[in-house]
Amino acid sequence: MKKTLLIFTILLLAISAQAKNYTLSTPNSMLVLSANEGKSVYFRYYGSHATIKELAAAGRLMYYNAYPAFGTHCHTPYASLVKQHDGDNAMNLLVEKVEESESNGIKKLSFFLRDQAHPTLLVKLNYSAYSDCDIVKMNTEYINEGKKPVVLQKYMSALLPIQSDNCVLLHLEGCHGNECNERVIPLTEGVRTISTQSGSRPALYQNASFMLGLAGRLDESNCPVIAATLPWMGNFLFEFHNTQLAGVETLFMGGINPAASDYTLAGKKSLATPEMVFTFTNNGKGEATRNLHRWARKHQILDGTKEREILLNSWEGVHFDINEKNMNSMCEDIAKLGGELFVMDDGWFGPKYPRNNSKTSLGDWGVATSKLPNGIQPLIDNAHKNGIKFGIWIEPEMVNSKSELYEKHPDWVLRHPDFEPTNGRGGTQLLLDLTNPKVQDFVFGVVDDLLTKYPEIYYIKWDNNMDMLNAQSLYLPKALQSNLAVEFTLSLEKILERIRAKYPKVVIQLCSSGGGRLNYGYMPYFQEVWTSDQTDAYHRVVMQWGALNFYPSNILGAHIGSAYSKYTQRHIPIKFRADVASMCRLGMEMVPAKLTDGEREYVKRAFAEYKKIRPVVQQGDLYRLVSPHEATKNFASLMYVSEAKDRAVLFAYHFYVWRRESKIIIRPQGLKADAFYRIREVAPEVEGKPARINGKVISGRVLMQEGIVLPELTKTQNSTKPISDVRPVNDYRSMILEFTEVK
Repeated sequence: MKKTLLIFTILLLAISAQAKNYTLSTPNSMLVLSANEGKSVYFRYYGSHATIKELAAAGRLMYYNAYPAFGTHCHTPYASLVKQHDGDNAMNLLVEKVEESESNGIKKLSFFLRDQAHPTLLVKLNYSAYSDCDIVKMNTEYINEGKKPVVLQKYMSALLPIQSDNCVLLHLEGCHGNECNERVIPLTEGVRTISTQSGSRPALYQNASFMLGLAGRLDESNCPVIAATLPWMGNFLFEFHNTQLAGVETLFMGGINPAASDYTLAGKKSLATPEMVFTFTNNGKGEATRNLHRWARKHQILDGTKEREILLNSWEGVHFDINEKNMNSMCEDIAKLGGELFVMDDGWFGPKYPRNNSKTSLGDWGVATSKLPNGIQPLIDNAHKNGIKFGIWIEPEMVNSKSELYEKHPDWVLRHPDFEPTNGRGGTQLLLDLTNPKVQDFVFGVVDDLLTKYPEIYYIKWDNNMDMLNAQSLYLPKALQSNLAVEFTLSLEKILERIRAKYPKVVIQLCSSGGGRLNYGYMPYFQEVWTSDQTDAYHRVVMQWGALNFYPSNILGAHIGSAYSKYTQRHIPIKFRADVASMCRLGMEMVPAKLTDGEREYVKRAFAEYKKIRPVVQQGDLYRLVSPHEATKNFASLMYVSEAKDRAVLFAYHFYVWRRESKIIIRPQGLKADAFYRIREVAPEVEGKPARINGKVISGRVLMQEGIVLPELTKTQNSTKPISDVRPVNDYRSMILEFTEVK
């Protein structure tokens, strides 16, 4: 064994002396690759700053092919598999040239690899690093310089070898009404995959993001972590190989899911894979999260540094029961509460087939005059009269078989020509074939027509409630059917780019049966995402906690729902519901008129207080304090800290009484140790009766090291009378605290 290791070390040093090293640096990390013309590209290192000499001495340099291709790496996991026009699939990718560039604080490095077996195929490996945040990106581009097509059978965006055989994986999974559940598992021997094949809702079941704890654990502040996400609006595949090849214990590959997606690349054409985004830190998953959030707000999310409004959405309140009276009433009520935006959801359209349920009308985006005889303009005018903005719901990628659109264009849907199509929601919903240019024009036209006729529409909720159940296009030729999943995604991107070119300022929320499209690939075109149709506040703590691992609070829609949840049959008090929704982008999802007088007064106060803390909540750095997943806790807490660390907002949630509670100590984080902070309870349950800690001034050092105790959250009441007929007096307590530096 020692002899083998010695030989490998000598070989590694010999190769290192010959190959040129290329380094990309971020403020706190570096990525090193090596290459020479006529040779392969090799991955050397990804981690904290260090010299090559130090890393070599410590045995931390790797020597692993940066993009192994089938044909020369058949015995190892390969990132690329291409079938040539003659059926040959052997590849040997060697460096033809290397390009380096820098623009707008982003340094880029590209390796041009020529296939020696088929010289008309060029594969470009792209790496980039940000100077203002700890982010590196990787992707590939396939360029067919020949005249004949090639078939891409596996075409990963990125490969990352890792020198750790003790990795812990965190990822998100779920389903409708139960999205973003955090899962933490060890990566044991073998191969683990995370993938989706839904086609149009890539995040409903698995999210294209993960964290790896490299030292056998994932804690908040004291372990090496790699976090990553794939901004891609289609099917994805992540592979984690626990291997012992070439000194690499764990190997990651990620990109477009090749399942049923052999991509025929025509002559003189190219295909760029989505960029895989990575961050590395030695300071735990808390810093990994903050790194992703910082990059996302600055570089990926449309209007990522702008504040989001408090809104009321009509869906949970009235569902399809849309009429002028109830829309105006809801609009006026949210205005009185201090809201800033009213959104009319599903049910407003369908001239021939009024939209009274989920079985009809999708595709027919004219006003249902039987519901709104005066059209939409009076609703917009009423909103403006009440000092708020107006928004509207659409689902432009869909059609119902009972609709005028389907009657005119049955060939516009995804379906096999010889089979009856598989229907979605309502038993009649079908997905439009976005690869068809006429359909692209139609979907663009849905938005264009609305905003041309009603330019005062401020906000659009864009929904998608169906997977790609019929993976067949009537537009694409038979020989290109396996291109469908990729072409559908690229076609949606074209539509969104076209919309944003003409309407750059309209706010668009992304919804897909809730969080089915929670992915950064959409975020250059959308300002926010509806996190889940599940508005049960207790459940929402867990889902929002999971989503916040990778996605910042300002894009996560969180609404105050009814006291009674149709999903869980739980009854939850108004303060807890408001405090949970205030953790992200605050809104409401119910009929305000159904609030009691006391609830109405509390919501009004909560809205006013949220506006004061909104800059910190929506733009601050996230620190997780107490996880709802800790088995010994009946509690959760997190906080946001401003960039200057002069303000912070802490959220604390105590769920329910199930045993004798000991006092809970919360240790705020991210503050300045030598500063003093005045503490204020935000929107206490009873106005004028804040918590004991309200008004106290405490140093950042004491707050972070010693912590604070909030007895109001756990102290049981003496009263045996429940607050309502269904909720015990001690269940679901919460508190929001604001910390302001005393100068």
